Amino acid sequence: MKTFKTSNANETISLGEKIGNLLNASDTILLVGDLSCGKTTITKGIGKALGVTKIINSPTFTIVKEYKGTKCDLHHLDLYRLDGLNNDFDLEEHIEGDNVCVIEWPYQVSELLPNEYLLIEMKRTGEESREINITGIGRYKRIEEAL
Repeated sequence: MKTFKTSNANETISLGEKIGNLLNASDTILLVGDLSCGKTTITKGIGKALGVTKIINSPTFTIVKEYKGTKCDLHHLDLYRLDGLNNDFDLEEHIEGDNVCVIEWPYQVSELLPNEYLLIEMKRTGEESREINITGIGRYKRIEEAL
């Protein structure tokens, strides 16, 4: 695990961009943290690195937002309102696609998650400051080590 500290949104976006530069299509990122800890903010940086030009905002009420990128597409999921397997949501479609999949609140469907992923745990340490722990599981250890 590597720990990063950011003092404002721009630094969090910049860290997301560094992560995004190390990603390839079909990579999966799990974002864990309380409300307003910066999960969507770091996703903005990931999207920037993938060549997404549209404004990235939280998919809270839509569950999924898909963005076209020049390197590859980005699927941004917020599973906070998803209730396990009691719905028709097809997570595999997003994880196994030719895109990067960023999942907020992933443990709502823990039984559907892949065995390998990049885990980003975020915590507010102040009004704008964040502590961000990044752990590569399986093949994602290379990303953790490269940061």
